[in-house]
Amino acid sequence: MSAVVSPIRKPLITGNKTYHQITEDLISPTEKTPTKEWVLGFVLSVAVLTFGVFCIIWTIWVGIGSWNLNRTINWSWDITNFVWWIGIGHAGTLISAILLLFRQKWRTGVNRAAEAMTIFAVMCASLFPLIHMGRIWLAPFILPYPNTRGPVWPNFNSPLLWDVFAISTYLTVSLLFWYTGLVPDFATVRDRAKGFRKKIYNTLSFGWTGSAKHWQRWESLSLVLAGLSTPLVLSVHTIVSFDFATSVIPGWHTTIFPPYFVAGAIFSGFAMVLTLMIITRKLLHLEDYITIEHIESMNKVILLTGTIVGVAYLTELFISWYSGYVYEQFAFFNRALGPYWWSYFGMMFCNVVAPQFFWKKSWRRNITLTFFLSIVVNIGMWFERFVIIATTLARDYLPSSWSLYSPTWVEIGIYVGTFGLFFTCYLIFARVAPVVAVAEIKHILKTGGNQYVGENAKRAHHHGDHESDHH
Repeated sequence: MSAVVSPIRKPLITGNKTYHQITEDLISPTEKTPTKEWVLGFVLSVAVLTFGVFCIIWTIWVGIGSWNLNRTINWSWDITNFVWWIGIGHAGTLISAILLLFRQKWRTGVNRAAEAMTIFAVMCASLFPLIHMGRIWLAPFILPYPNTRGPVWPNFNSPLLWDVFAISTYLTVSLLFWYTGLVPDFATVRDRAKGFRKKIYNTLSFGWTGSAKHWQRWESLSLVLAGLSTPLVLSVHTIVSFDFATSVIPGWHTTIFPPYFVAGAIFSGFAMVLTLMIITRKLLHLEDYITIEHIESMNKVILLTGTIVGVAYLTELFISWYSGYVYEQFAFFNRALGPYWWSYFGMMFCNVVAPQFFWKKSWRRNITLTFFLSIVVNIGMWFERFVIIATTLARDYLPSSWSLYSPTWVEIGIYVGTFGLFFTCYLIFARVAPVVAVAEIKHILKTGGNQYVGENAKRAHHHGDHESDHH
């Protein structure tokens, strides 16, 4: 009988790193003086954020009339951006929670930044419904609590309220999961720091000592939070889809929306993670930790979810024809050939055609092409949300009420401002915490051998330093 030879895995960490080298590579960006690129990016992000804040204040001062909404299209740019940002926030919890439960080693290079991205994206998303209320100071009334005016309960039958509960739960669990992973790394930063900085990181690390008991509790908590997060990945965008699917408007009232929205959210989220990680690995010189293997694995997920989204588009078209329902048929005819035809064909090209390039292995491993297509995918997913909302509302049952929509400078300013908020938060995060999880990288180095860390890595371990290691 011939022996079974296991396939050779490409290393997930290159460069034959020792523990000390890993600590230096990943912790030092939080200790050194910021680079010129970081300062430039931060100043630009804060400037964009400032303009966004100005546009929000303008909206609150002048009123929603400063937007170009009308009686026919009373949802558009703002809710499009809300759904888009929620989608961006999906990949972090998916990479962290589901891949942790399935013991996928390639998650370790990208999970930390993806989790941070989730939290910042949800913060950006939550701005839009609050502003869209018109009277933002009434926002507390969406929470069910007794008050001096009697029990003012919100309408629990409204999927807009379901959004509030789903997103707040998602944000809370994601925040806990992200912070739990940071605790051992904060302790490593603390042990290298001095003075006041040491006190800050001691507080952030909750007095972590790296004892066996601490690790046992950390592992248990991580698994519990991963188990809680996994159904949230599916539920959050499902509930966002209910905003549309529970209505009676042709083009929205469809049962395919929940799985289609979830696949689209993972699709756009992974694309944004790739965009960020390719920039981060270049600027922080993390090529040994965020490798081509990580990028290829993520491109496979993008190819899968992009194909699912493409099937959903075709299913919608088929069902609208097969139903024989003239209003549903018109809704889809109008999407493809109406006044917003450009957004429909942009969506189809970016989301269905563009990801098909990743069938070829050499293209999946091409960083320049991946970076370009990751941006194309997110443009396409924005088009998708715009197509669903604006084109459906623009042509109502009554031709006399038909209308068109284009955003004002205020709406564009708020959307652009959310990018300022997102990148400001991300750049601050990159300065105060390791972008790649040090503890998890060392775990791979310890347990993987040549399977994950490249040639001669074991020898590097045996002859490596014996630094006091919290990992």
